[in-house]
This record gives sequence, C-alpha cells and structure tokens, in this order.
Amino acid sequence: MPLLLDTSRSASANEIYASNCVTIGLVNNMPDPALEATERQFVDLIRVAASKTIVRLLLFSIPEIPRADTTRQDMAERYRDVSELWDAQVDGLIVTGTEPRMKNLKDEPYWATLSQVVDWARDYTASTIWSCLAAHAAVLHVDGVERRPLADKLFGIFDCEPAASHPMTSDAKSGLRVPHSRYNDLPEQALVDCGYRIFTRSAVAGVDMFARQDRSFHLFLQGHPEYEANTLLREYRRDIGRYLRRERDDYPGLPLDYFDGKATAIAAAFRARALIDRREHLIAGFPFGELDAGLESPWHPCAIGIYEKWLEYLSGRKADRRPLTTPLRRAWRDWPSAAARQAADGVSG
Repeated sequence: MPLLLDTSRSASANEIYASNCVTIGLVNNMPDPALEATERQFVDLIRVAASKTIVRLLLFSIPEIPRADTTRQDMAERYRDVSELWDAQVDGLIVTGTEPRMKNLKDEPYWATLSQVVDWARDYTASTIWSCLAAHAAVLHVDGVERRPLADKLFGIFDCEPAASHPMTSDAKSGLRVPHSRYNDLPEQALVDCGYRIFTRSAVAGVDMFARQDRSFHLFLQGHPEYEANTLLREYRRDIGRYLRRERDDYPGLPLDYFDGKATAIAAAFRARALIDRREHLIAGFPFGELDAGLESPWHPCAIGIYEKWLEYLSGRKADRRPLTTPLRRAWRDWPSAAARQAADGVSG
C-alpha cells in the first residue's frame, strides 16, 4: 500500500476519514544535522511496513527546538507548526527525541510545548510512539518518572529479550538487536510502579521497549529501531568532529558491537592520528567510506514488524468507527487475531 507524504496545507474530508487510510503525524524534533535523515528513516520504515494500509503522513515541528534560520525556511515548505496538530485529525502519532541540552528536561526550551503534545496525544490519538528523549519527557510529564544520567554514552547495538508476551513482541521471541544512542536511562522499577509494562529489555542497555494503555495505547522506545545501517557511524563521526573542535574533552568510544575487526582497526588508526594531531581539519580525512562498507542493519526486520503491528492496530481502531477516546472492548493480549476481533465485535462496549 502507498505512503502519502502530505506536505500541503489542505486535505479533503475523504482523505482524512477514508476507512482504508490511516493518518499519522510525525513530530520531528531532531537537531538540524539529523533532521532530514530522521524523516527519511521513518518514512522508509513506514512505507515498507504499510503492506495492508494506506498511510497519510503529516510532518510537524515544535518551534522552540533550536534551529538555524536556513533550516526553518526549508522546513516551512513541508512541515506544519505543531499548533496545527490540535485540529489535524490524526489516528496515530510518532514523536522523535532530540539531543539533550539541559541536565533537567524541564529546563529545555521546548518543554512546555512538548508537554502539550503529550497531553493532547493521550486524548486524541489511538496510539502514539514516543522515541528516546520523547519517551523520557512523556513519562516525566505524566508520572514524574525521572531519567537518570549514565556514566558514559550508551552507544551501539544491544541484544534485547522479550519481557512480556504481547503482539508487539511476537517477532522477538528469539531476541532482537536494537541500536541505542543516549546519555540517560529510565529505571525499570519506577516504570513498573507507575503501571508501565516492560516489553523488551537488555542486560546491558536496560529497558528497551515499554508501553501503557489508557485512553490510547502508548508505545515507548528507548532504542532506535528506525535507524539505518550507518546512522551510528554518522553519529560517531559527529562526536569525533566535536572532539577535534575541542567541544568535548574525551575522544568518543566506538559504538558497541557495531564494527567488524577490519573496521575496528581502521577506526583505531584514525583515533591514534587524532590524539596526536588534534585539529579540526582532520575530520575531512575520516574514513567514512571504508567503515560504511561492511555495515548491516540486522534489527530492520523486527523494526518492520513493530510498525506493521502498530499500523494494523491503528486500522482496527479506525474501523471501530468510534471516538478515539472510547476504551477498547478487546484486550491487547487478544489483538490482532481475526478471531479475537470478531469475538470482540459481538460484545457490547
């Protein structure tokens, strides 16, 4: 089925309410250098996952996210201001993270607006996916769960195991590998105490995917299943550039379990050179092509599975033809089997 990237300023009622089409809003909060790549990652992932559903995708931006004027001009042609979200009639929402600037999330310049998005999503979407820092912000705003700083950046590919039986974990029965890139973490016990259900976890990275059902279904991802094969490589190069410009004191560590032996040796050779000759111009000689050559994305099939199930859930809610704030009659553990759906239809809500 097609994905329709709607960057226009109007849409007919038929486009919005068609039963075979779900409308998804993407609130892209990533900083300027990663903005376009993040949009591409989600667009490509949803396009592949939408095998049974027509998806209409709307792009939104939060104005308080710090951006260069040129980026704002480019975004103005394709992105809607987040204030337009309140009347956009979306079925589902995806909210990305961004690079943290403040120790306390509530001190970020976009905190008030992002909190509005959290409140709105609880009442007016069938489901929302909260990615990385957006997940941290949502649980802090709703339940006061504080993220905790990590001693070092959690950076690389991590083995995760299912922690609960649920449709969203049906493709992860034998485990999955997920990219993580973050400086903070959410304590599992604090999440459980507040009613969140842990879906997947890693012995090294901690909680990976968790959820909560209230008026709508909220799926929280501390990892980045949407990442492309070389996304962590681009982040690694970015952090090296910051080291060379003396914007950080330490040379960044390699992404965990990411490079093969040959690539690790190439990266180590560049590190040795950078430690001796710490000058900004050196980044031009970073061996990106050599490091990129052998990279793969083993997490991609599971990522597609997660978004396929999510789109099916949105389609099911839309087919109910009831207000999005109406609680589901069927239990999540029974969804999305056809038998469970037929049985649910025979129960009065």
